Amino acid sequence: MEFDPTDEQAALRDDAREFAASEIEPRARDLDDAGEYPAEVMAALADRGWTGLTIPETHGGRGRGFVDLALVIEELSAAMMPVASALALHLGVARVIQRHGAPEQRERFLPGMAAFETVGALGLSEENAGSDKLAMETTAERSGGEWVLNGHKRWVTNFLEADEVLTYAKTGPESAAPHNVTAFLVPTEAFEVETVWETLGARSVKSPKVTLTDARVPDDRAVGAVDEGYVERGEVVTGVNVPARGVGIARAALEAAVAYAGEREQFDRPIGEFQGVRWRFAEMAERVEAARLLALRAAARADDGRSVGRELSMAKISASEAAVDNAEDAIDVHGGIGYTTERPVERYLRDAKLLTIAGGPNDVHRNAVADGAIDRYGHRG
Repeated sequence: MEFDPTDEQAALRDDAREFAASEIEPRARDLDDAGEYPAEVMAALADRGWTGLTIPETHGGRGRGFVDLALVIEELSAAMMPVASALALHLGVARVIQRHGAPEQRERFLPGMAAFETVGALGLSEENAGSDKLAMETTAERSGGEWVLNGHKRWVTNFLEADEVLTYAKTGPESAAPHNVTAFLVPTEAFEVETVWETLGARSVKSPKVTLTDARVPDDRAVGAVDEGYVERGEVVTGVNVPARGVGIARAALEAAVAYAGEREQFDRPIGEFQGVRWRFAEMAERVEAARLLALRAAARADDGRSVGRELSMAKISASEAAVDNAEDAIDVHGGIGYTTERPVERYLRDAKLLTIAGGPNDVHRNAVADGAIDRYGHRG
C-alpha cells in the first residue's frame, strides 16, 4: 500500500503550503479578530483553480481526486481553518451536482462554481434535525411546474457569500422515509436570514440560520430524483474535508509548539530540551501522523470507488480529536502567552473544537466504527 503522494500531488501540496504561508497566515489573525470573510483569499484560490479542484475539467475544473483535495485542505487549514471550510463545503455542493444533477444542471452551474463566480452552500441541518437528518421539517410541495418550499436551515456555511443553497426538503410522506426527501438548488435571495451567530471559533465564515416562506423554485432546480435526495446524498463522498482540516490544525499546533520551545528559555536552556516537553512533542507527532494516514486512506479508497463510511468515521474522530488535543498541548507549551491572541495556538483550539461537531458528532461516528468493528472482528462461530 503506497502512502506517498505522486509527484503531481506533492507539487500541488507544496504549492498549497507556499500559498498558505504567504497569502493566509499574515491575514489570519486580523480576519479572525474582525470576523471578516476572507474574500481576497478565496479569490486567489479561484485564480489557482482550486475552487474547482475536484470539478471535472469538462466543466472548467481541475478534475483532481480526493487525495489531492485532502492534501490541499490540510495545508489551508494549517494556516486558517475557515478558509479550508469555505472551499470544501463549496466543492461538496458541486460534487452532488456532478454526481446526481441533470446534464443541463451540470452545464449551468459547475463552470461558475469552478471559477467561484457561483458560490455554493449546503442547507441540510435544522433545529430538530442535527444528527438525525430525517427529522427535518422543511417541506417542498408541487405547484404546477414549480416547488413551494417552507421551513428553515441552520449552520449554512458560506451563506452570506453564496449564490445557491443545496437545500434538502421533505417531498413525500414520513412512511416512505428515507425515500421522501428531495434536493433543490435554491437561490440565496429566496431565503431570509434569521440568526447570524457569534461563535467560539471559525469566526470568518459564518453559518447562519435561514428561513424559507413560500419560496418558489422551478422544477428544473430539483437535483437528482424526486424523493431520493437523502439516499443519493449517501452515495456521494463529502466527508474527506473534515479529517483533512483536523490534520492541518494538529500539524500547525505541533509546529508552533516546537518553534516556541526552541526559542523560549527557562533555567538557562530552551524548554524544548526538557524531557517532559519532548515527550509531549512525540505524542503530538503521533497524533498528526496517525490522523493523516487515516484521512489519506479514506481519500484513496474514495478515489478507487470503494466504500468509505467506516474509514471516514475513523479518520474524522482521529483527526478532530488530534486537533483539539494538539492545540491544548501547544497552549500548555506556550504557557501564559499561549492563552493570548499574540500567538495563534488559542485560535487553533477554538477552530479545532468545531471539528468534533461538524460532519456529525464524534460519538455518532463511534457508533458507525463500532458497527464495523463488530462485523469485521466479531466471532463467527
